[in-house]
Amino acid sequence: MSLLEQKSFIKQISPFNRVDDFELDKLLEALDVVYFKENTTLLLADEKPLFLYFIIKGVVQEIHEDTVISVFGNSEYFDPISLIANSAKHTFKTTTETICYALPRDIFLEIMYKNEELEGYFFQSISTKLNSSVDNEQSKEFINFMISKVCDAYLQKPLMVEDTKTIFHTVEAMKKSKASSIIVKGADGKLGIVTDTDFREKIILNRIDFDSPISIITSWGLKTVNQNEFLFNAQIEMNKFGVKRLVVVDDENNITGVLDLISLTSFFASHTYSVILELDNTQNVEELKLASEKFVRVIRILHAKGVKVRYIAKIISQLNNKLFKRLFELIAPEELKTSAALIIMGSEGREEQILRTDQDNALILSNDCKVSKEVIFEFTQNFTNHLIDCGYPRCTGNIMVSNPFWVKTQSEFEETIFDWINTPSEENHMNLAIFYDAFAVAGDKYLLVNLKQYLFIKATDSSVFHSFFAKPVLNFTTPLGMFANFIVDKREHKDELDIKKGGIFPIVHGIRALSLEHKIRKTNTIHRIKELQSMDVIDMEFSLELIETFNLLLTLRLKFRLKKIDAKEPLDNYINPNMLNSLEKDLLRDGLKIVEKFKKFISFHYKLNLM
Repeated sequence: MSLLEQKSFIKQISPFNRVDDFELDKLLEALDVVYFKENTTLLLADEKPLFLYFIIKGVVQEIHEDTVISVFGNSEYFDPISLIANSAKHTFKTTTETICYALPRDIFLEIMYKNEELEGYFFQSISTKLNSSVDNEQSKEFINFMISKVCDAYLQKPLMVEDTKTIFHTVEAMKKSKASSIIVKGADGKLGIVTDTDFREKIILNRIDFDSPISIITSWGLKTVNQNEFLFNAQIEMNKFGVKRLVVVDDENNITGVLDLISLTSFFASHTYSVILELDNTQNVEELKLASEKFVRVIRILHAKGVKVRYIAKIISQLNNKLFKRLFELIAPEELKTSAALIIMGSEGREEQILRTDQDNALILSNDCKVSKEVIFEFTQNFTNHLIDCGYPRCTGNIMVSNPFWVKTQSEFEETIFDWINTPSEENHMNLAIFYDAFAVAGDKYLLVNLKQYLFIKATDSSVFHSFFAKPVLNFTTPLGMFANFIVDKREHKDELDIKKGGIFPIVHGIRALSLEHKIRKTNTIHRIKELQSMDVIDMEFSLELIETFNLLLTLRLKFRLKKIDAKEPLDNYINPNMLNSLEKDLLRDGLKIVEKFKKFISFHYKLNLM
C-alpha cells in the first residue's frame, strides 16, 4: 500500500481515527507489513508481546484453553491489552493466510499515553467500550459466525416416519417430540421431509383428510449438509435452494439432526441461545445432562471475553433455572406440578452461583395437596440424584428436597418461619437467610410469594430480631492487616485467603439484613443494593463502592475456581494473592477496605457492639 492508502486504512479503524495527523504520521512511519501462513501462532499466552497487529487480510483466532473466545478479521487489530500489561493473556493464531501491519509496542504506548482520548478508550469499562464500537463488535460476531461449524448450532433431533403413516399419526409424533419437521422414509429408501408449514399450507388449505398417508404432502429429495461444514456455507445452501431446513449428516452419511433457519440465525445472534434451545427441547434426563455439560464452556468464553461476572451469573442462572424447571416437568407427578412450588435458595436464588458448588432447593406444597408422602418422597430423591448426575453436588448442609425438612406445606413452612424468627440461634438464622433468598423456578410460584409476605410480617413483629439476624456479618475477620498486607492461611490453605468469608459473605449478609428490614422482595445482592440506595438507606457513592467491590470479589473467586477445574481440584473459596498481578492486588486491598467500612456501617446501624 502507498502511504496515502495506509493512512486511509488506519483512519477507518476506531479509536485510531481520533489520532491527530502528527501522531498518525509517526504511527505510519513505524508500521511494517508482515505475512503469516495458515495456522501460525503469533503470540502465546503469558508471552511478552512486541507488536500491535492491524489485519489487512485474513483471520486470527484468540484462544483460551483450546477454546476460541474471539476472532479478528479485516480492518481489526489485536491485542492492545496484552501490550499495556506486557503479557498476553491468551494465544493468538491465524486460521488462513494473513497479512498485517505490525506496530512496535513502544510506539503504540507512546502514542496512546500522549492522547487522552486514545488512553481513555483502552482503559474504559467494557460496557462503555462496547457501546462506543458497536460496528466493530458486530464485525467480530460475523467472523465468529463464519468459522463456526454446523455442529456448534442447535440441531433438532432426527425424527423419522414411514411414508405409509397417516397425517394424524405424524402430527402426533411431532407434537410429542416438540419438532417443527419430520423426515419421511419411502418404501424404496428415498427420504423426504414434512414441516409444520406443510400442514398449514397443504393440508388445511386443500382440506386433505387427516387419515391420508403423509407421503402425499412430503417434499422428496433432501438437501443435506455435513455436520463439520461451516455455518456460513450452510446458510448459502439454504439461500441457493430456497429452503429453511437442511438435514445434517456425519462423514458416513448418517443423519444426525436437522438445522433450521431459526437455529442458524439464533446462533448468529447469541451462542448461549443454542444451549437454551437444547434445554427447552430435552425429552429425558439424559438429554438434560448432555445440555448441562455445555454450561462451563459458556462461562469460560464469557469470562475470557471480559464480560462482567454479574452478567455471566445472570446468564448461567437462566440456564440453571431452565434445567431445574425442565427436570421438574420431566419427573414430577402431574398433580404435584400444580400443587407445589420448586424453589432454589442461597446463591442460586440470588443469581450469584456461577460454577456449581452445591444444591440449595426446597419444595413448598399447597395445604390441599393430595399427593401421597410416599410419591413425594420418591420424586424428591430422584430429583436430587438427577441433579447430581447433571453436575450439581449434594449440599453439605443437606438443604435439598431429598431432606424432608425442606419439603413442607405452606402452613408447615409458616410455623417453621415463626420458629426461625422467634427462637434465635445460628442455625435458625442461617436457614432463614437461605430461605429469604429463595426464587421459585417451577410450579405454583404464589406459594413462595405468600410465604415471603408472612416472613415480612413476622420479622416486623420482633423488635430484636433484625439485630440478631445481622450479627453474623462480624463472624469473620477481614483478611487485611494494619499495613494493608493480606492475612493468609498458614496451614491447610498455605498462603491463601478465604475470599467468601473475608469479603463476599459480609456484603451479601449485610445487604440481606438491610433488605429484610425494609421488606425488599428482590433476591440479587446488587439489585438489593440499588433498591436500598433508592430508599436512602445507603448513599449513592457507598452503593457504587459496594457494587464494584462485590463484582471484584466474585471475579477473583471465579478466576481461581476455573484454574481449579483445570487442575481437577475440588472447588472452594480460597485464592492466592501472590498469584495476582499488581493491579489486582491493589484492587483487592481497596475492596477489602470497603468491606471493613461496610461492616462498621452494619455494626453501627444495628448496634451490634452492644450485643
